[in-house]
Amino acid sequence: MIHRMKIFTFSNLFLALGLAMSFASPVFAQNSKAAADAKCPVVLQHTVDRLQDEKPQNLCQYAGQVVLVVNTASFCGFTPQYKSLEELYARYKDKGLVVLGFPSNDFSQEPGNNQKIADFCENTYGVKFPMFSKTTVRGSDASPLFKQLTQLTDTAPKWNFYKYLISRDGKQVKSYNSTTDPLDSKFLAEVDKQLSAKLP
Repeated sequence: MIHRMKIFTFSNLFLALGLAMSFASPVFAQNSKAAADAKCPVVLQHTVDRLQDEKPQNLCQYAGQVVLVVNTASFCGFTPQYKSLEELYARYKDKGLVVLGFPSNDFSQEPGNNQKIADFCENTYGVKFPMFSKTTVRGSDASPLFKQLTQLTDTAPKWNFYKYLISRDGKQVKSYNSTTDPLDSKFLAEVDKQLSAKLP
């Protein structure tokens, strides 16, 4: 009789624990997401599709890094900057810099679809830095990311290969014209300065 009561008691205990965990799991998940968002700068709280397979990517994965956002195009006088961007990425990625490329046809120099753009970037310039799906970067139809970058700098992309350099903590965003080569000494000095900054 006592043995049966013990089994019944332990069974009830495990059942109660199971129910408690099932109710707590959604709350825990929500709290975890809130904590993650709190560590991620607002400017990176965007989800965008990867160029190669159009799988959604949360830009919060780059939180804590210096981020260079560039709107790109395959048929532009500045298209050779892909080479400089890739060299910049290769040189600094282990130090905390990431380059994010966003193809755009806003200036009528990126007519291809995502697959054609991906093939061009890989076959012509060996691009390894993260690239994302074709994007609108100007005006009322601009993506939320570029609307925010425009708001933070008071400057929308004026042409292809316009650049936005985001600090590690996401609190500072600087814009650079298309004519600024990614390997320009003054630009590299700013990259080094941002990389040396400590997170709070």
